[in-house]
Amino acid sequence: MRIGLLADIHANQPALEAVLADLPDIDQLVCLGDIVGYNPMPAACVELVRDRADVVVQGNHDRLIERPLRMTGNKMARAGLEYAQSQLSAEQRQWLQTLPRTAHVDGSYLVVHDHPTKQDGYVFPEDVESLSGTIDGYAGVFLGHTHVQDVSRVDGRLVVNPGSVGQPRDGSPTAAYAVLNIETGEVDLRRTHYDVDRVHHEVVVTGLPTETGERLFEGQ
Repeated sequence: MRIGLLADIHANQPALEAVLADLPDIDQLVCLGDIVGYNPMPAACVELVRDRADVVVQGNHDRLIERPLRMTGNKMARAGLEYAQSQLSAEQRQWLQTLPRTAHVDGSYLVVHDHPTKQDGYVFPEDVESLSGTIDGYAGVFLGHTHVQDVSRVDGRLVVNPGSVGQPRDGSPTAAYAVLNIETGEVDLRRTHYDVDRVHHEVVVTGLPTETGERLFEGQ
């Protein structure tokens, strides 16, 4: 059984479409949240995820779609949520609000956007030991939120962060995702190119902060 893992799409339709086109044969597609926010194509991304993903959990941007003012101190995040709120239908926003915080895959893997026991908590590669004791009883955990692609092990259990589809922050501007072979435990961390110029142009046209588009070229 092969599982495709996506996270942190952040309303970047060209990146999501490139990842979906690049996916090898898989049995199940799992989205680890943050479908919206930052970038200018939230409605298209919501519909693509609804159509293609078998399992979806809620990210912090998805959760705050009706409360963008909670993104204090981050003008890019707040602007992206305000724009998404204006572009999504009431039904799409309700769907985001009702997504679960956690889910399970194959009965043995925990699916969550951020730290399993600390909502909105980051688990960077150097912080994976903070998961010790939190995923007992599971073969592993799939999580996102950091926008940094990584595979680690904690207490002998697999930890996979597929990286960010729509706003990588690990030094590469290419869209990131991962594929797990359940039987072998092998994780394929994958990257694919997409039309960054198109997204940057749409950021400018829609009046979102210029930094939102510029950071896509740097993967930061």
